[in-house]
Amino acid sequence: MLTSHSSSLQPAIHSLSSQLSGLLASLTFILLSACQTIGVQDDIPTVERPVNRLAEIHTQLGMGYLREGKKELAWRRLQRALQADPNYSPAHNALALLSERMKRPEKAEYHFQRAISSDPRDSAAMNNYGGFLCRQKKWAEAEGYFQRAAANPLYENPEFAQTNAGLCLLGAGKVDQAETYLRTALKTNPRLSVALIAMASISLKKTRYLSARAYLQRYLEQAKHSPRSLWIGIQVERELGDKNALASYSMLLKGNFRDSQETRLLLDSEKK
Repeated sequence: MLTSHSSSLQPAIHSLSSQLSGLLASLTFILLSACQTIGVQDDIPTVERPVNRLAEIHTQLGMGYLREGKKELAWRRLQRALQADPNYSPAHNALALLSERMKRPEKAEYHFQRAISSDPRDSAAMNNYGGFLCRQKKWAEAEGYFQRAAANPLYENPEFAQTNAGLCLLGAGKVDQAETYLRTALKTNPRLSVALIAMASISLKKTRYLSARAYLQRYLEQAKHSPRSLWIGIQVERELGDKNALASYSMLLKGNFRDSQETRLLLDSEKK
């Protein structure tokens, strides 16, 4: 569920060769930044930009409609926000996300760029723009925006951008670089479930089975099982030889996620 600050969408990844869509769906979004500032260089004092309260109110209402899936109402409110302040970065950020949902990538690109040009330290917009570029498979550009977002000393949640960079590079097949970003994110927030399950997947791929089990256990302290987590658990316990855990994971996957791709993979593997 989207919130006024962030949302993470649960992924469904079973192997590096078939995980791209799940990884990109996992990107953690920041919809509104805490405040607006002017300036781009770290040695230049940050200057607070007065917030147009009318633009702020319409943006918050628009985001509420967006969370509810009411795209037309969200669009109207966000347009009214820009009428009140054409340079209000959070409104452009939200309109970019809405435009992408409406399958209007050109409009999304325009509003992301307007959000960042209006407030060059809006890490929320840079994080979201990185996610957009990643879904366009523009890996290097996406990584650059994630890096910019995380490097902002005013950004309250740099681990979101670091996680997104890791997921994006993992989708591009750059496993080692992805692992570096994810480890950095988990140093900041050890309970970040999206990063934990991604690290479990990477550890499995690298045959570090005890590590994969440990990351999966940490993930389950923060989130419920998904088809992806159960399939990772099945593969790990097959290698480590814990038959009870294997049977438990298999039963949960077949019983609770009967129509999932992971269940089909499990059934196919049992025939071999």
